[in-house]
Amino acid sequence: MTSFTAFALPGELDLNRLAADLGFPRRYRWEEPMVLDQASLKPLSGDQGTTKRVYLYFFGGVVFVNCTEEEARAFFWSMAHYAEPFKSVPDEKYRDDYALALGESSGPAVTNDLATMPVYDPAYVDTICFVIAKSVALERIEERVDQVLDEMETVIGMLDRGKLGISDRRLAKLAANVLTYKYQSIAHVMVLEKPEFTWENPEADRLYLTMANVFELNQRYNEIKHKGETLLDITEVFTSLAHARRASRLEWTIIILIFIEIVIYLFELMR
Repeated sequence: MTSFTAFALPGELDLNRLAADLGFPRRYRWEEPMVLDQASLKPLSGDQGTTKRVYLYFFGGVVFVNCTEEEARAFFWSMAHYAEPFKSVPDEKYRDDYALALGESSGPAVTNDLATMPVYDPAYVDTICFVIAKSVALERIEERVDQVLDEMETVIGMLDRGKLGISDRRLAKLAANVLTYKYQSIAHVMVLEKPEFTWENPEADRLYLTMANVFELNQRYNEIKHKGETLLDITEVFTSLAHARRASRLEWTIIILIFIEIVIYLFELMR
């Protein structure tokens, strides 16, 4: 049985820079993971069997294959010297455990914590790593979007009381957060993209589609997209109100200045 443990880092990873820092400069495509030996931090390629290894993805997903808890923590400690996101210990909130087993007497079976396949194929390992890395990364984005929604509720409550005590800077920050989460879910996590190797491996493609359905990747992405659009709509309303308030203040300022000018003119006539 092959075991998997996935974590979501607090930030994305520059795999090309990381490869140079680790001493094996090479170029990684956006969807291509870096596969390292857990102990030596050396790059691996091809079928590694039961080798303890780690998959790193650009969007901040980290997947340990056949590694213990202690080995995972040791890997984080070692990688902290090379990349900032590893300086925090693995966050258990953004974690997923999975397993791959072989069952020759039965057909393929996929659940939310185990995939059973008739024969072993290294593409299955790559597929599982890709899916669960996406899942934990989406979980982190989902929580951040919910936090922004909670903040928006507070602002909406102020508006309901007839107050618009929100600065342009705060509005800009909220809008930037929303756009960041939408960009991360589409570009960083690559929810809508399949791994390249599935195009040439029908069995791996079926496993990917099944796991994506089990982990509800598309549904979760659509929910994030919907929440992001709602947040942008709310932000646009507040922006419009803020602009109207600023325009109103400008109009009153002009009126007051004109009034002062008239008073000065009349005073000069009286003199």
